[in-house]
Amino acid sequence: MSTHAPHTAQPVTLPATLDEAVAALAAQPAAVPVAGGTDLMGAVNGGLLRPTALVGLGRVAELRGWEYRDGHALLGACLTLARMGRPDFAVLMPALAAAARSAGPPQVLNAGTLGGNIISGAPSGDTLPVLAALEAELVIAGADGARREVPVSELLVGREHLRPGELLAYARVPLLHAPQTFLKATGRTGPGRAVASVAVALDPARREVRCAVGAIAQVPLRPLEAEAWIASLVDWDGARTVPPEALAAFGDYVAMACIPDPEPDPATGEVAALSPGLLHLRRTVAALARRGLGRALS
Repeated sequence: MSTHAPHTAQPVTLPATLDEAVAALAAQPAAVPVAGGTDLMGAVNGGLLRPTALVGLGRVAELRGWEYRDGHALLGACLTLARMGRPDFAVLMPALAAAARSAGPPQVLNAGTLGGNIISGAPSGDTLPVLAALEAELVIAGADGARREVPVSELLVGREHLRPGELLAYARVPLLHAPQTFLKATGRTGPGRAVASVAVALDPARREVRCAVGAIAQVPLRPLEAEAWIASLVDWDGARTVPPEALAAFGDYVAMACIPDPEPDPATGEVAALSPGLLHLRRTVAALARRGLGRALS
């Protein structure tokens, strides 16, 4: 597995169906499921993880594709980032396609999977703020064909957990058939880890603007008050525009909600200034939110 890993044999199970994969995990509670392995192998090479057994998901064809179902897209957990970046996918879920394309170099996109992005839960995971903004549901597979759905946000914040023998099977994403955007800032030119990212999605049927900010906290942040405020200003029955000054105010509103000022000192009532680093990050989030909404509305 790695030149840094100890030379010990590890049992590997290669199921052909989803139910076989769940059964293999139930039979070996310490086993780790693996698809693309981009996060898993990084942890192994870094000495952070020494799996005693592996359940390879590469042969489970039903988890590698996606399909339409009841106004939603049912995305297999083993769907690669490269596949999500293709034009046919981008037509229906442009923000998710943009996030997938920006996740890294070709070798990462060809191996990395949507399910791995979700389960690893790294703050800089590019697909996570998009899934949060679209309010995706996760389909969890259990023993004996059991299936349950949980909101992606509840899994990410830890209100829901995978139980022993369960496996993330699909992400169920609403198809809004409306503009959506994903923008991110990195510390260097080209593909890189996000310093901050923003997903914006319009939902004309509900007259909602949804926004999620990634990479600046452990989980994507939803500035709900900023969403409701800007949605009240959108001309939903006309050109879907807002006053230019509202775009700038929306960016500031989102940034202040996600990176608030420090609490006043209880003794003196004084408020400490944000550090230069946090001030720069706040300005970055404001710019991304402003541009993301502007592009969605245009």
